[in-house]
Amino acid sequence: MPTLFYLDLGGGRVLRVGTDGAKPKAIVTSGCAEPDGVAVDVAGGYVYWTNMGAPSGGFTQIDNGYILRAKLDGSDVTPIVPMGGTHTPKQLKLDSTHGKLYWSDREGMRVMRANTDGSNIETLVTVAPDSASADMSNWAVGIALDLAGGKMYWTQKGPGPTNGVGTGSIRRAGLEIPAGQDGATRSDIEVLFSSLAEPIDMDLDLGKREMYWTDRGDNTVSKAPMDPPSGADPAHRTDRDILVRGVGQAIGIALDLANDVMYYTALDTENVSIAHLDGSGAKTLVAKQGVLSGITLVRVPQ
Repeated sequence: MPTLFYLDLGGGRVLRVGTDGAKPKAIVTSGCAEPDGVAVDVAGGYVYWTNMGAPSGGFTQIDNGYILRAKLDGSDVTPIVPMGGTHTPKQLKLDSTHGKLYWSDREGMRVMRANTDGSNIETLVTVAPDSASADMSNWAVGIALDLAGGKMYWTQKGPGPTNGVGTGSIRRAGLEIPAGQDGATRSDIEVLFSSLAEPIDMDLDLGKREMYWTDRGDNTVSKAPMDPPSGADPAHRTDRDILVRGVGQAIGIALDLANDVMYYTALDTENVSIAHLDGSGAKTLVAKQGVLSGITLVRVPQ
């Protein structure tokens, strides 16, 4: 049956609920430190989630992020990427075919990958050197995968809009670093959008070549073509479609393409919400669940 797994950042919990919203259940209630991104391998029987680690004050974290996994019922919680193996891991995506986990690392200013057992940690993109970590426009947050197309997409959040102008962006690059280059020098990075308020998590409709994302800065859920018009200026694209407004500090998003709906979370409303893919019919699915961050949808056998 369709099942949502989502995270309570404030309470350090992993929760699951059916798409009818009935009887949500916390399956992990300890061992988490500000969990943010979640992915589920139904065939393998595991749920994975990132933990941002301990805060250092303000919006920043100490460099001690990590990734945990558990069985689908929440038992057997196991660290796979140890504390400090990543700085501040955010949204998480699974490539089950190749046994890989991908995530964005916020203050680490990186896009990263590892095997699903936590081995072979790689830095695929280095957005900026460590000296530039105070600039939030360098902070990588959301991530989405187009495995067939060989591409990954990610957001860089920025601090939110100043005088109505944001510094957030959406970017993409190949899943593999070009030969002879590294994460800091790779030449295949494309900026798809810039001047966004504060883009956070992402999901893709690969059939229609559309990307969806939440924006914490202007409290919206939006979509746009994955492929920009020829010659388009990333700062002035006109093909962004704002689907839902007033959703609060929007964070997680998960698409259910088969049923023409999407699910999204917000830090401040504490709700899991649902809307049609065109933004109509927006409503609360599960109320007052905590300070919510990441969400994902899978189909778990009965």
